[in-house]
Amino acid sequence: MWRLLDTIAGLWYQFWMVARSGFRLRGNYWTWRFQTAFGRGLPSSKKELVLGLLEYGRWVARMRRL
Repeated sequence: MWRLLDTIAGLWYQFWMVARSGFRLRGNYWTWRFQTAFGRGLPSSKKELVLGLLEYGRWVARMRRL
């Protein structure tokens, strides 16, 4: 149950961060974020990318709950 709630909260926080950046996903912040997250190269599939983004969202939700 916590995993589902963390996923929902994580998606909300990610949306909030995208909205705060003015939906400029190719701007300086998101370029930097993408490079630090995937510095060794892109995931081999879209599924891996999506799962990584969801895991990041869950991590953000857990950190904000502390």
